[in-house]
Amino acid sequence: MGLLSQGSPLSWEETKRYAHHVRRHGVLQFLHIYHTVKERHKDVLKWGDEVEYMLVSFDHINKKVRLVLSGEEVLETLQAKGERANPNHPTLWRPEYGSYMIEGTPGQPYGGTMSEFNTVQDNMRKRRLEASSVMKENEALCTITSFPRLGCPGFTVPEHKPTPTEGGASKSLFFPDEAINKHPRFSTLTRNIRHRRGEKVVINVPIFKDKNTPSPFIESFPQDDEAAKAAKPDHIYMDAMGFGMGNCCLQVTFQACSISEARYLYDQLATICPIVMALSAASPFYRGYVSDIDCRWGVISASVDDRTREERGLEPLKNNIYRISKSRYDSIDSYLSKCGEKYNDIDLTIDKEIYEQLLKEGIDHLLAQHIAHLFIRDPLTLFEEKIHLDDANESDHFENIQSTNWQTMRFKPPPPNSDIGWRVEFRPMEVQLTDFENSAYVVFVVLLTRVILSYKLDFLIPLSKVDENMKVAQKRDAVLQGKFYFRKDICKGGNAVVDGYGAAQNGMETDTEEYTLMSIDTIINGKEGVFPGLIPILNSYLENMEVDVDTRCSILNYLKLIKKRASGELMTVARWMREFVANHPDYKKDSVITDEMNYSLILKCNQIADELTECPELLGSAFKKTKYNENKTGSSN
Repeated sequence: MGLLSQGSPLSWEETKRYAHHVRRHGVLQFLHIYHTVKERHKDVLKWGDEVEYMLVSFDHINKKVRLVLSGEEVLETLQAKGERANPNHPTLWRPEYGSYMIEGTPGQPYGGTMSEFNTVQDNMRKRRLEASSVMKENEALCTITSFPRLGCPGFTVPEHKPTPTEGGASKSLFFPDEAINKHPRFSTLTRNIRHRRGEKVVINVPIFKDKNTPSPFIESFPQDDEAAKAAKPDHIYMDAMGFGMGNCCLQVTFQACSISEARYLYDQLATICPIVMALSAASPFYRGYVSDIDCRWGVISASVDDRTREERGLEPLKNNIYRISKSRYDSIDSYLSKCGEKYNDIDLTIDKEIYEQLLKEGIDHLLAQHIAHLFIRDPLTLFEEKIHLDDANESDHFENIQSTNWQTMRFKPPPPNSDIGWRVEFRPMEVQLTDFENSAYVVFVVLLTRVILSYKLDFLIPLSKVDENMKVAQKRDAVLQGKFYFRKDICKGGNAVVDGYGAAQNGMETDTEEYTLMSIDTIINGKEGVFPGLIPILNSYLENMEVDVDTRCSILNYLKLIKKRASGELMTVARWMREFVANHPDYKKDSVITDEMNYSLILKCNQIADELTECPELLGSAFKKTKYNENKTGSSN
């Protein structure tokens, strides 16, 4: 979730008074870091993953499943048993937005050897077993992206009612403040986003029109004028940060060898974000309804959209400085490397004063405009104890702005006075049901970074086309139905990197465009005469590497899952969930998910995750049942 400062949070009005101070000193902190470590080189590509989990409680008698608001207690127990007792503990645990959520990472980053890929699933299993071991009877740890009945009456244990008219953080009609993590950062973020925006956040998700779904589908909110105006016909309406930040995701962070390599990776991976997001689609249900989208991205983007009506272009600029085209949670707005400059075709709103300051300090145009764009935003949280800082040795003001620009990719300078290098974070993936799936997506992305760097691949297309891809990626069944802009020739200078690639290129029709519309199957698996496919390129890379047999088998199993998800031979989690609900005996084809349907679905998800049942339509033969839940060893397949 980013920076977690301790202290006394300021109100929005107080924070607003210090906004200029935070931006000014944030830039100074960035400059100090940059000048200190700009020449720094690291030999090893280190990396790590972050998995977010939900805590659920099963009521088997009444056939209900609810979210357990015990994340803080579970986290405290895990940290006491883990990192506090042993600094080399293999797992780390951190808080997340929901008080029913926790986040787990490896205790130490993975290194640069291929054998590290064979330890990812083991570590994820350790995390699942560790957290599960401290939970109560009938409670479980779930890796689901969105809880289908989040925001429905009685969705939490203990049960709490929303307080839409009282002085709470979200003032939501559906989401009680007790479901927000008790750390002051989270409720302060929620309250200050609402105050800065001047109204509650508005999330409208298109409903899936089934045979018996009312048409038009209209919800009535007579007790709330704001909701009545904001809710759209044929849409599921939500009104709180928790509906977005209360979802779970899967992220990967890479440490690059240098700042230039980090910038190159940032750009190349930005074009991959919508492709992998569609491949990992896992969130088709919202507030007890079946939606017409498969990914959470637009939901979470709207859930933290703090832009005023002026900034959104709904009113003339009077009290604000900028028109801002996107929420602070969205796709990136500019490439960072020299090779990406010509593809920066999105109008970029920047703080011109900060931009000029950075140029004078020797920062190049591309990096200067990136920082100046991030810094058009206000700080959303500020702690009284963290106002006046030592800019040479602290980076809280920089991180205050940086960590609340939640974009598909994040470019991360090293913390001051640390041995950590320049990093990039890959952020669009939805979390999967099993450790095997989550490991597969992580390994696929990490392996892709190795290939990008080794072969100097070039995936760059105009950034406006990446934005279009992001919109397509969220749609229902985008992995099968969507068409995505993708670069045809990904080899700089036209050098072939896999057998037959040159021939494929030569067989293509003459076209001045560098990119074309492709299916995800073509992008991932290749199509003769069109594109070689990312999986064949990864396989070619593996053939040229010294890899032990066990590691090679693990990697090939992971790639098999990705390959079959892309081709449609295996379902995405979103598609599997839709099929499960559609075939449930209680489903009335009205787009409504009842308590019992939700119970059946999450129970099945839990059984699949704990390897108590097989799910060939989701996992295929690549996944071997290991009975780890019975022997509690967490050993690999």
